[in-house]
Parts: sequence; structure tokens; C-alpha cells
Amino acid sequence: QVQLVESGGGLVQAGGSLRLACVASGSTFSISTMGWYRQAPGKSRELVAAISSRGVTNYADSREGRFTISRDNAKNTVYLQMNSLKPEDTAVYYCNVRDYRFDVWGQGTQVTVSS
Repeated sequence: QVQLVESGGGLVQAGGSLRLACVASGSTFSISTMGWYRQAPGKSRELVAAISSRGVTNYADSREGRFTISRDNAKNTVYLQMNSLKPEDTAVYYCNVRDYRFDVWGQGTQVTVSS
């Protein structure tokens, strides 16, 4: 079955950067949309950014400009480069891969931004 493994989370000071990675396995993903979502304590899960199979990107308004999503289809990997991080970016970040065959979530990786 499809599995997603996220990495790259951690503790960073405000203004710092992190790069998240999500490696997908168990299928082919060339037609899949790959994305990152996040969930802060007491809040609903929300879209951070997504990238289609053709490389079209979609960002939540408040993240565009600081965050960049990219994918490497040869490695079945989606990345999220996060710059100028703010304490309000603190959350668990989840990878998602979906197409007509499946809609799969990763386990999540914690990102904590200290002020």
C-alpha cells in the first residue's frame, strides 16, 4: 500500500528556515497531487501548499512568499522549504498524496518555532 514518510521537522528560532521532505512509496505518483497541510493545537488541519502532477502550485495566502513547495518525481518526494518562520507556524505538518486511486496521509512531523 501507499506509504508516506516525512522528515525535516524540528525546533527553530523565529526567522529561521526548515526544509521538510516526504517520500512516497508503494505505487507510482506521476499523476498524483502532493501537498503539505498543518495542524496547530486546538485548530483544524489546513492547507499549506500543494503541487500538481504538472508542477502547478497552490499556496495558502499567508504562506506564499515564505514557503516553497517542490517535487522530485524521480525520487517520489515532495519538499516544503520554509523561510522566515514565525511562532504561529508552529504545528504538526502532514504530507498528503492523492489522485483517483488513493488519498493518503503521512504521520506528521512537528515544527516548533520559538520566539
